[in-house]
Amino acid sequence: MTRKSVIVIGAGIAGLSTGCYARMNGYDVQIFEKHDKPGGMCTSWVRKGYTFDYCIHNLIGSSATAKAHRYWAELGALSGTEVLTFGEMVQLEDQKGNRVDIVSDVDALERRLIERAPADADLVREYVGVLRKLRKVEVMALMLDMKPLDQLSLLPKLGLFKKLGSITASQFSDKFQDEFLRRSFRYVQYGISEIPMIAHVGMFAAVLSGDGGWPQGGSLTLSRNIEKRYLELGGKIAYKSKVQKVLVENGMATGVRLIDGSEHRADVVISAADGYSTVYTMLEGRYLNDTIRSYYNEWVSKDQDFGLEVFLGVARDLEQEPHALCILLDEPIVIEGVKVPKLDVEVLSSATGVAPNGKGVIKVVFKSGYDYWKGLRDKGKEEYYAEKERIVEQVLRELEKRFPGLRGQVEAKDVITPVTTERYLGAYRGLQAWPSKVEMSTLMKEGLSTTLPGLEGFYMVGQYAQGTIGLTTVAAAGRKLVKRLCKEDGKKFQTSDAP
Repeated sequence: MTRKSVIVIGAGIAGLSTGCYARMNGYDVQIFEKHDKPGGMCTSWVRKGYTFDYCIHNLIGSSATAKAHRYWAELGALSGTEVLTFGEMVQLEDQKGNRVDIVSDVDALERRLIERAPADADLVREYVGVLRKLRKVEVMALMLDMKPLDQLSLLPKLGLFKKLGSITASQFSDKFQDEFLRRSFRYVQYGISEIPMIAHVGMFAAVLSGDGGWPQGGSLTLSRNIEKRYLELGGKIAYKSKVQKVLVENGMATGVRLIDGSEHRADVVISAADGYSTVYTMLEGRYLNDTIRSYYNEWVSKDQDFGLEVFLGVARDLEQEPHALCILLDEPIVIEGVKVPKLDVEVLSSATGVAPNGKGVIKVVFKSGYDYWKGLRDKGKEEYYAEKERIVEQVLRELEKRFPGLRGQVEAKDVITPVTTERYLGAYRGLQAWPSKVEMSTLMKEGLSTTLPGLEGFYMVGQYAQGTIGLTTVAAAGRKLVKRLCKEDGKKFQTSDAP
């Protein structure tokens, strides 16, 4: 029997993508979303005229010439939206005057790094040589949809991938003789020192090729564009409709029950929601294997990168500032009882569409632990908000050294903790999905938990299901899942670009 109706849990990018492709292929689709807006973690909000953007850093596929652009073209994600590109990946600096701009021009990057550290010229040339080799490969796009011919084309570079996959950015940084680069280079990729070098060079190579831009208006604009595409395709969304349980009969998913008690049936149920909540709450932990169980148990108690985010709306022209900074501090600040030696800063001028003319937004992100903030929140709002203010004060004290007069220019502020993320986005313990230690071949083929053992008619999609990160990853995952449904139902998979 050909399946006709689909329920999708969650209107994040994965859910919206799945809904769009399902509608393109004739399925009746109903999305249930707990929040009052689309996007999931791809979201933003407004404070006193400033837009605080939670999600996007560099959007793979934003360039019209990139292979991964097809996902955004089909989803209408960038329709009518200008994409900004930046002159640098990040500017590394300390409070003693040392500074290196990691520019998005490979030749200029090589010159600047060698000028900074002549003794490290061989290491710099090795690093830049890898970037040159990978600029045209589009590693990120291949990882999203690897075909046999693609695998053959990568055979000459397998040794390179193996070498880079075996070391982290921190380990590579330790090779520099120059003290400043040895301390700072590990933080080039969003301040995450333990990111595998293959992930770093894959992303940076995309930026060097002109991809990895920033859509004007930010995350919620991107999400609204895809929502518009989905609705124009005839899809339906119910907001403020939290799914409590996936209904199962004789080992077959048959629908969902909402928190209001209403039940809704469909031939296929797809969860694009928080993975932990899906498998342990909506399905009561009944459909697991050791791989899936170990994946969730591995990181649910760990601190979360980007878990704590400080936003400042400032009456200051930021047009001439780099869009990303990593500032090494003379003295560490203390966040959640831990000494933090740097500030990872995103700078968004009015050109990005998030602030009035002549003003801007500064965002500072930290690794954070859920238990710390949950403990404070359980004691009462007073201690919880007092700690937020203490962190803002520390951040402002250090930013004043880089941006004199900034304190008096702050017109809006906000602090997002893992507790905030759990409350508004439904993410268990405020967690964002993170790459698993599961074999990469498993993740690239079908993902970690696209289906669950012993359960038919049910699928998962998104960062948790794929065991990866990135917006383009989940957009591609929605497409791949619907293509699979069509194959199982004997239908020819078809797509079209948004008008």
